[in-house]
Amino acid sequence: MILLTGGLGYLGSHMAAQIIEQGHEVVLVDNLSNSQIAVLDRLSKLTGRVIPFVQIDVRDKAALQQVFSQYPITQVVHFAGSKSVNESIQQPLDYYDNNVNGLISLLYVMKEAQVKTIVFSSTAAIYGEPEALPISESARQAPITPYGRSKQICEQVLQDLAHAEKGWKIAVLRYFNPAGAHQSGIIGEVPNGIPNNLVPYIAQVARDERPFLQVFGNDYNT
Repeated sequence: MILLTGGLGYLGSHMAAQIIEQGHEVVLVDNLSNSQIAVLDRLSKLTGRVIPFVQIDVRDKAALQQVFSQYPITQVVHFAGSKSVNESIQQPLDYYDNNVNGLISLLYVMKEAQVKTIVFSSTAAIYGEPEALPISESARQAPITPYGRSKQICEQVLQDLAHAEKGWKIAVLRYFNPAGAHQSGIIGEVPNGIPNNLVPYIAQVARDERPFLQVFGNDYNT
């Protein structure tokens, strides 16, 4: 069984649908800080399955240990992280706490349960302002925001753990701003509050939930 953290968020919910479609069992955890419980019903409708879900914060080790005790987890996909660049500049402590401490808490519980396979959701923000395009995986890392730096620290934690202890299988996903929705239209990006990404903001303007889209600057080749 796969533990999917942040399982009711935008990326987590789409990953859950894909995992189930491929025949795997999954248990979702989410603290609902930037997601909605209604997504669970939508996932059940989409997959035709009752999907186990536990509302916890991954920084709560005791609650997380209970999930590992209750379910036969063998692998983890970790999407439970804060992701707004602007918000991270305003609230750096919250971002380091949630992203870095959340991962460390999860790794401690995984280690206790002898579960050593994890896919970590990182970001291309670790590269900062790119020196060349397209960006290669080996490009120089120079994050310019607390969000990017928090993810870079997480990657270093995973690297150090893999070097220190045998048996860990770790994959790191680095990507830019994902957009779109499931082809069924049943699930998509449903952020809480004002979206921090362009596409969901445009969608809310199209639905008359917001009056207009602001464009900052006039020197872009668009």
